[in-house]
Amino acid sequence: MIPYTVNIKLAARTLTGTVHLQNKTAVDWGWQGLIAQGCHSSILIIDPKTSQTIQVLERHKANVVKVKWSRENYHHNLSSPYSLRLASADAAGKIIVWDVVSGTAHCEIQEHAKPIQDMDWLWAQDASRDLLLAVHPPNYIVLWNGDTGTKLWKKSYAENILSFSFDPFNPSNLALLTSEGIVFITDFSHSKPPGSAGKKVYIASPHASPAHTKPVAAPTPAPTGAKKALNKVKVLITNEKPSAEAVTLNDCLQLSYLPSKRNHMLLLYPREILILDLELSQTVGVVAIERSGVPFIQAVPCAQRDALYCLHENGCITLRVCRSTSPTADEAGQSTGQTSDAEQSAQELVYDLRSQCDAIRVTKTVRPYRMVICPVNENRAALVVSDGRVMLWELKAHPVKSPANPSSGLSPLYSPVAFCGTPLAPKQKHISDLSLNTMIGHSLISGVEPARPGQQEVLLKFLLTGLLSGLPLPPFALRMCPPLTTKNINHYQPLLAIGTSNGSVLVYNLTSGLLHKELSVHSCEVRGIEWISLTSFLSFATSTPNNLGLVRNELQHVDLPTGRCFAFRGERGNDEPAIEMIKVSHLKQYLVVVFRDKPLELWDVRTGTLLREMAKNFPTVTALEWSPSHNLKSLKKKQMAAREAMARQTVSDAEQSSVESSVISMLQDAESKSELSQSISAREHFVFTDTDGQVYHITVEGNSVKDGARIPPDGSMGSIACIAWKGDTLVLGDVDGNLNFWDLKARLSRAVPTHRGWVKKVRFAPGKGNQKLLVMYTDGAEVWDTKEVQMVSSLRVGRNVTYRILDIDWCTSDKVVLASDDGCIRVLEMAMKSASYRMDEQDLTDPVWCPYLLLPRAALTLKAFLLLQPWSGTFTMDITQVDYNEKDEIKGLIQEQLNSLSNDIKSVLQDPELTLLQRCLLVSRLFGDESDLQFWTVAAHYLQAFAQARLLSVPDTEGQPPAEGSPATGHVTHLDICHDTLCESTFFQRFQLERVHLQEVKRSSYEHTKKCADQLLLLGQTDRAVQLLLETSADNPSYYCDSLKACLVTTITSSGPSQSTIKLVATNMIANGKLAEGVQLLCLIDKAADACRYLQTYGEWNRAAWLAKVRLNPAESSDVLKRWAEHLCSPQVNQKSKAILVLLSLGCFHKVGEMLLSMRYFDRAALFVEACLKYGVMEANDTTNKLIGAAFSDYARLLRSVGLREGAALWASKAGSAGEELLEELFQKEAAEAEAGPGADGNEQDGLLVSTE
Repeated sequence: MIPYTVNIKLAARTLTGTVHLQNKTAVDWGWQGLIAQGCHSSILIIDPKTSQTIQVLERHKANVVKVKWSRENYHHNLSSPYSLRLASADAAGKIIVWDVVSGTAHCEIQEHAKPIQDMDWLWAQDASRDLLLAVHPPNYIVLWNGDTGTKLWKKSYAENILSFSFDPFNPSNLALLTSEGIVFITDFSHSKPPGSAGKKVYIASPHASPAHTKPVAAPTPAPTGAKKALNKVKVLITNEKPSAEAVTLNDCLQLSYLPSKRNHMLLLYPREILILDLELSQTVGVVAIERSGVPFIQAVPCAQRDALYCLHENGCITLRVCRSTSPTADEAGQSTGQTSDAEQSAQELVYDLRSQCDAIRVTKTVRPYRMVICPVNENRAALVVSDGRVMLWELKAHPVKSPANPSSGLSPLYSPVAFCGTPLAPKQKHISDLSLNTMIGHSLISGVEPARPGQQEVLLKFLLTGLLSGLPLPPFALRMCPPLTTKNINHYQPLLAIGTSNGSVLVYNLTSGLLHKELSVHSCEVRGIEWISLTSFLSFATSTPNNLGLVRNELQHVDLPTGRCFAFRGERGNDEPAIEMIKVSHLKQYLVVVFRDKPLELWDVRTGTLLREMAKNFPTVTALEWSPSHNLKSLKKKQMAAREAMARQTVSDAEQSSVESSVISMLQDAESKSELSQSISAREHFVFTDTDGQVYHITVEGNSVKDGARIPPDGSMGSIACIAWKGDTLVLGDVDGNLNFWDLKARLSRAVPTHRGWVKKVRFAPGKGNQKLLVMYTDGAEVWDTKEVQMVSSLRVGRNVTYRILDIDWCTSDKVVLASDDGCIRVLEMAMKSASYRMDEQDLTDPVWCPYLLLPRAALTLKAFLLLQPWSGTFTMDITQVDYNEKDEIKGLIQEQLNSLSNDIKSVLQDPELTLLQRCLLVSRLFGDESDLQFWTVAAHYLQAFAQARLLSVPDTEGQPPAEGSPATGHVTHLDICHDTLCESTFFQRFQLERVHLQEVKRSSYEHTKKCADQLLLLGQTDRAVQLLLETSADNPSYYCDSLKACLVTTITSSGPSQSTIKLVATNMIANGKLAEGVQLLCLIDKAADACRYLQTYGEWNRAAWLAKVRLNPAESSDVLKRWAEHLCSPQVNQKSKAILVLLSLGCFHKVGEMLLSMRYFDRAALFVEACLKYGVMEANDTTNKLIGAAFSDYARLLRSVGLREGAALWASKAGSAGEELLEELFQKEAAEAEAGPGADGNEQDGLLVSTE
């Protein structure tokens, strides 16, 4: 048997149950790696890796309707540490921002008293990390400072706002889903409210309004099934409200921008998902459900791959991945029978179903509510079910041995050859399921080379890796196991038995808060439980009464270790009056069973025999309690005396025996201990009251039952409802809310009216001399001190809490446990203030990896410890092996974090083949550090691309890397298109061409055609543009204009005079406010560089960057993008992090290093410079030495301030002359400490902090 370490102090905690309908949308998975979930008015914090609830936040009075983790999109250091911040909003309009580790509120925000419709933190965190946007019904959006709770601005709109979505590519774009359609806001800023009312867009179906005449395609075969659904595609029509018959009910469930490609949006309907291209306001993709299929509830678009997680009404989660548009080699080689399918794919974005998990059994009370996806890795999903379950699914990639079945029509998925952004070394360890983009490669784009033969084909499968279940529906019957004593301290477990309405008994261990056992004991609602030892209890249940008022009573004896149950009353129990209560005596010898209209029964618990069934004329019992006094001690003394006498007699008979009599008596004593406990029957007493309030006293000894004294009723008391007895105090409670305290020693009684109505229960606290009393009323509970006869604390429905109390008990001498009608069971301090607990005071069964739980300094130390492996030549996961100067307690906490990492991750981190760039990426994933992850992803890609270009001696190092097709980037993958303008130009151009091609296929009106022609002209596709321009019908007002434009485009020659004329016209147009038209003309005469300059002058920075990427040569494009980077750094824009990424993509590594230093990102700067030196894209010479020295010495100072002296010395020595001074300081300090001896603890580091910050 494992020795239990007994934790006598139980943590206050909440066991939660079913989820309220208003909690449906209240769940969020944060970058910090934890899930927050609303449950009635509480918020659970769940660790998905170990599936444990690690915190419950209680402060809301109403049901929680939204929770949102703050974003981690900023650089972390001591002044902006890793911390767990969560915003939660309730149905009464209150928003609370929490510090989750301590369980306290940063601030509380209240504007109106209606439920918050939606809220989210701003993701661009360069200016401020604390901004929170909320929708206050019916039609306000308010921007709050989530740290101080101040309101920055408020704006109202014409329609009711249901939800909103931020554009992940542009922080000034926001889309609101309203009751009538969509409102696009393009001037969102934190400094002032949006100026305009936004662009309104109504959703209608294209067939209803006659204006749309689709260009007739070639006659195709009649569409079937799903393809028919594709033709009924909804279109967005702007500005004019659709006519009545054209309005499709706006049953849009959800609107989200796609994080995987710019300017695309997802609209979710119960039977279809629409993908819109916002440049055209046109549907470019549809995921439709067959008629027999299960409707959608929710869709979550991924960022790392163009994929969607969809939740269906049966609780099934499906993953759909966008089909590659380039035909793979084998498809292209197939017979022409497949051509129609290839055309189909060119006309649509098709999302293929790649994986689905099992559905759940949906009933009236069990329905799937919400799914959340891990934002860091996008390969884990959590599903919240209405019965309080949280199911944790993980996506796994399985290598396919034989090639996939071609008849399935799905192109195979391949796993990428790189790990953490770098190609794998031959023997390198790696984790294939680390994240979505390490499991499946890119969706291919036409013109990009298809999979190489070395790639592994994979299939995706969902695996259930965790399940949290809540309590069933109330009502509950609670009983805590017998209290901790000095005798049972070695094997005590604080178990709470909970009887439920479906007849099962749940036993929870309150140290961990986890379910210890679930026992199916009864067939109907459990009414009460009484423990008869530390490991066994009696529970009773009564069925619903028949027409005679008789029921089936079940009284079961349950043994916990074995789970054995048997009917305690044998065959009795059918068709008799209901059991009202059962009471077990203090020595657990006897049991009284009280019935509603039938005299009570007295049982012997040890033998399970009926001692006495009272006579018919026995009074009706209203309340009953056993007395704590008994004669066990005196009995034992008598027995011992008798045994000793016997022992002496035996010795005197055998005189020659030289054995000591005491030894014999001890032997015999041991033998008879077992008999003794059976045969001794101590005398015990109980008292009860009848309907008149008369108190009877009855003594039980063995099988004799004697009637004792009777005490007449107290005139001030009504009908007695309950009794409690401890020591010399007896307390009676009546139906009118009076408490009567009897002091049996002094023979005094004192009645106290509480004016709280019916006293349901009274219970004394455990522990010698502890005279606290817990009282339960219909509207709450109170704790009284019976010595002083005064109330200690009180809880009342409507005043301090919103829930009703269903049952009460003490769980330790100073903690109470309350069951409430919101389905929760709360362990509270005696003051009964429901409070969140500190996470670091908790006893968790499994250790949780979450660096955010550490102190700010310790979290940074842990990060540096992982980043700077190997330490003095050895890879280690033991912090004690490095020279780390810190209190042992904090060291222990850091070591616990290290130990909780999975073995896979540990082995990768300790693999000598892991490069610096891979390590930085992996650690930023482990920490869920959004800004680190973005920086290192882009940095890793371009460092390698430029390093290769340099090996092939490309002269211009600061320009673009060589074109994709060249051997230089033979094995470097592309940056994902989710990085938008940071991608290589060639890749970006192909993507844009393909997008225009798709837009062209989907266009359905003259406006669309015009937009397509404009795009084609900018992309330089003149022939196709001319065809579109000539499509304009003769009755269209722009017919003449378009025809002339077509002539102009075809006849443009590069003769001097025509060029200069066109340039003049273009500049005049731009000067007179026709920017787009002027830019088009400049592009026609190959003056795209000038066009970019004009766009930038007029503030169209994103458009200019786009044009530079698709039209300019590397040198010109580099100039445009550098100007953009400067603009991003300016104080009024303040998007330096974005500017750094732009500079990375241009290969301006020296400038990036300087910027990182000037922004005081010391760790990132030093590691980046180190990586540049390793890859040979920066050389140590006179110009770079200053940067290298500054970066390394600043990082060394940072390491010293977090206590890692060994690391500090290493980086200071790398810094050359800049680090000499620091090295000296470190050595002097070490020498001084060596003299001072081991007692000197590292407390003087706080002085060092000042010098580094």
